[in-house]
Amino acid sequence: MKIKEIIVVEGKDDTVAIKRALDADTIETNGSAINMVTLEKIKLAQETRGVIVLTDPDYPGQKIRNTISEHVPGCKHAFIEKHAALHKYGKGVGVEHASPEVIRAALKDSHVMNEEAVSDITQDDLITAGLIGGAGSRERREKLGQYLKIGYTNGKQLHKRLIMFQISKAKFAEAIENISKEEYDG
Repeated sequence: MKIKEIIVVEGKDDTVAIKRALDADTIETNGSAINMVTLEKIKLAQETRGVIVLTDPDYPGQKIRNTISEHVPGCKHAFIEKHAALHKYGKGVGVEHASPEVIRAALKDSHVMNEEAVSDITQDDLITAGLIGGAGSRERREKLGQYLKIGYTNGKQLHKRLIMFQISKAKFAEAIENISKEEYDG
């Protein structure tokens, strides 16, 4: 499988994992302190071939996403769930630990974040859905991120993430209904 876009990853081990999964080119950020030279490479890649950002499901990975989104709008973002990116002996979390199947699925489900989008989903909707401010809200946010393929986020950032990925109120309601059904059936 070959993809046109260039994949932005954090380091060499991530590139190796990507190459095991498919035929693709990568740009490595070498950590969360991305320099301007790397941002210029990402900008050129976005202009010529398109970019998919695939970072670790942790705070530094989110910091990298935010920096890239700020400097290079219009990139696609792919997410790997934390449980699928854990080292087999519990020694860290990262793209390099994900299976080729998980990496291919994440890239297939990548989509653009829109920083200027608006949404009809309100903070009250999030509270009513049990996503913030209550027992089990973290687990429900994890399930929502998996269902909508937007990755996990904390309660403070959830509304922003829903807006950036242009999740409609109908799609949000469908996701909450399915999550609630799973919890009821499970």
